[in-house]
Amino acid sequence: MSAESELHPRHGEDQLRVAIPATVTQAAQPSVSLATRLSVSETATKRAQATRRCLLHVPYGDGDGEKVDIYFPDKASEALPFFVFFHGGYWQSGSKDESAFMVNPLTARGVAVVIVAYDIAPKGTLDQMVDQATRSVAFVQKQYPCNEGIYLCGHSAGAQLAAMMLLADWTKLGVTPKLRGFRCFLVSGVYDLEPVMHTSQNTPLHMTLEDARRNSPQLHLRRPADAACPVLLVVGQHDSPEFRRQSRAFHQALCRTGWRASFEELHDVDHFEIVENLTQEDDVLTQMILRTVFPNSEDGHPAPSARTPKPQCLCREPSELKPTVSALPGTQQSLNRLSPEGPPPLP
Repeated sequence: MSAESELHPRHGEDQLRVAIPATVTQAAQPSVSLATRLSVSETATKRAQATRRCLLHVPYGDGDGEKVDIYFPDKASEALPFFVFFHGGYWQSGSKDESAFMVNPLTARGVAVVIVAYDIAPKGTLDQMVDQATRSVAFVQKQYPCNEGIYLCGHSAGAQLAAMMLLADWTKLGVTPKLRGFRCFLVSGVYDLEPVMHTSQNTPLHMTLEDARRNSPQLHLRRPADAACPVLLVVGQHDSPEFRRQSRAFHQALCRTGWRASFEELHDVDHFEIVENLTQEDDVLTQMILRTVFPNSEDGHPAPSARTPKPQCLCREPSELKPTVSALPGTQQSLNRLSPEGPPPLP
């Protein structure tokens, strides 16, 4: 996780927006250090890896950075909802190894969680990151074709990547994610990238105006094929003004284009707390996610039919990987190491 700059609009005749570098959380929580934030995120991820059945560092492509971590519910089933998360960090910091906030509360309710790694700058360009995000979602669909729906979520820069998935041409990848389960949670994101060009954050990105416009989901929206596909935009009360403005503007653009979109501002949280709190089952955003995944359940628990496996549909596993099972105290097992000896079983 990384501190990100606050973007400030400068109102002029040409509506040029510039940014003044500032830590997002300074105004709201000056006493909370970045080291503390990193400790929270790393601790949550280590706890998830130690207590949940998981496949770590699973490749979805040939690149060194093209890996996902997959966390499974206790009860194995071939028909699971999958929650796919893209981390933030202004496209130049952060990693999947410190982003498993939501794993424990979601897997406890029967949701598989996928944390996506992508090549951040300066190694990766925005075009490459969007391509990697697209291929990671296609990978989940191909490996788990019996899924009960794919639910996307991104935080900050990751919200831009998740939003770009709404525009993806899946036919090029020979697969179509289950659109009826294709829901999108966009958390404190940036959807018009032109303001980022005028910040120090663009130094490693080397983003041109054409790059910014090409990768700004707000500029390329079209009417959805499935109008029932909802998009939820969420910001924190103590998010910077620009993050809140961008989310409101993108929400309005989605509604104008025919998307079923909603906007929520969560009380008394900042840019980082909004995802850190996903470690808590009773967190507002955690409950929003569970109610979306299990809409027929009042308490966010899966309905009985959602727990029933579908044996007639065989989910494929990554063909070149085999996890080593490591027993842990209690009944939990963690599939923490992978070796190239054959296809792994479903954990």
